[in-house]
Amino acid sequence: MFLVCVATQGLAVLGGTLAFSLPSGWLAWLALGCFVLGLALYPIAFLRFDLGQVRSGAGDQWVAGGTLAISALAGAKLLAVPAWRGTALHDTLRPLTLVTLALSVCWYAVLVFAEARWPRLRYDMRRWATVFPMGMTAVATLSVADAAAVGWLRTPGQVLLWIAVTAWVLALVGLVGHLTAHSR
Repeated sequence: MFLVCVATQGLAVLGGTLAFSLPSGWLAWLALGCFVLGLALYPIAFLRFDLGQVRSGAGDQWVAGGTLAISALAGAKLLAVPAWRGTALHDTLRPLTLVTLALSVCWYAVLVFAEARWPRLRYDMRRWATVFPMGMTAVATLSVADAAAVGWLRTPGQVLLWIAVTAWVLALVGLVGHLTAHSR
């Protein structure tokens, strides 16, 4: 269910990115609409999420937090729209984006705790759904740091980036091991 939010925020990221470099104002407004819709869909998805997956999920439970990360990235892209700088809209988007990032990081912490508390050491293809939110949280943190002018977020963003790279390598090692074991 979270993927409907991810897809909607993906459009907001795309629209916000293009609105930064293209002079058409309608694209920024369309991106803003996607951003708001994506945020509105999140509670609906969350209410349908089995919280037991935090304890027992095979990796795709991370999308619950990654959805907030791509939402924060979308907010960062919208903060960068030149026409909105210094406006009431920008002044509203900034704290909304920061809160969304904070919620994403909280989810990240909960999921890391759950991974440590209830380790799932067997390889599962759904582990790639863990890597995406980890990378998205890193990118969102770095993007929000710049767009919202919160420089101290750069260091945590860089740390999260290296954690995501490590998770990618571990998922790749797991995949290679799995393929090797099943090709005999």
